[in-house]
Amino acid sequence: MYTVSYDPEDDFLLGVIAVPARKALKKEKINSLEKLSDYSEKEILQLHGFGKNAMMKLRDHMKEHQMCFKEA
Repeated sequence: MYTVSYDPEDDFLLGVIAVPARKALKKEKINSLEKLSDYSEKEILQLHGFGKNAMMKLRDHMKEHQMCFKEA
């Protein structure tokens, strides 16, 4: 029997963006769409692990949840 420690923050954006981008958000303590909406797209793209593809997926995901990035 294996014991697995479960961290619900690790599930944030699971299946939406790749692991490097998710780790970049976790490093910045961004663990909800509400916190993410406090950042501009430009600020997020500057994080190590984020690229245009991850940003496109993230933008679409936020739009589906009636959220958006702050204006630059």
